[in-house]
Amino acid sequence: MKHFTFVLIMMFGFQLLYAQNDFTAKEFTTSSNDILKYRELLPDNYNPEKQYPLVLFLHGAGERGNDNQAQLRHGSMMFTNPVNQEKYPAIVLFPQCPASSTWPFEKAPEGSWNNFPKNDPISTPLNAVKELLDQYLEMKSVDKKRIYILGISMGGMGTFDMVCRYPDIFAAAIPICGGVATERLVKAKDVKFRIYHGDADMVVSVHNSRNAYKELKKDGAKVEYIEFPGCNHDSWNPAFNRSDFLEWLFKQKK
Repeated sequence: MKHFTFVLIMMFGFQLLYAQNDFTAKEFTTSSNDILKYRELLPDNYNPEKQYPLVLFLHGAGERGNDNQAQLRHGSMMFTNPVNQEKYPAIVLFPQCPASSTWPFEKAPEGSWNNFPKNDPISTPLNAVKELLDQYLEMKSVDKKRIYILGISMGGMGTFDMVCRYPDIFAAAIPICGGVATERLVKAKDVKFRIYHGDADMVVSVHNSRNAYKELKKDGAKVEYIEFPGCNHDSWNPAFNRSDFLEWLFKQKK
């Protein structure tokens, strides 16, 4: 059993290494001189004269830091898979949140991650992501009608936060085991949502996603909610393994 576990760890390590090789390490300096580390993946045979969808991925709390690598731990291999690259050519961005910060909060909450700001200013790291995104939106090769955002856990919260602040940018959002102050969601009713959560989540309450789904439905949004029975916090694993995960995302358009 120990040998099998070691083999799995080694396999995952090699896969992550390949993902790191495919994603280019970059840094972005904001208007306030903050540094945002991020990774960029361009389509195979990238042509700056063509237009591509853009995917923004927000990682969870466990991948914070300044190594510009840890944020690729979950989700990146979907985009480096050669079949997916051929089928869904896209510009993909994986920014990294500093260790002392969070996406949805200016200061990390003590204890529970289940209470969300209603009228707070945007956090410093998420503002850096917005400025980075603005830079890409100026590129001729970015299809402004196909801008997508997805995130896991803390990144799921950041996903909700971003679409509530800037709903006109995004065609679709996938928040996984996240949460939001639901009264904010009326601003994002024109964004298409697919929400995932595990019903046995011991870190971020499943009621966050259930309540977000109900609020979005009430507001008339196009929203799907998929709940995984018996799944704890890592609901991104069954979500990413769904055969239609990327298919749903890339067919959305403003």
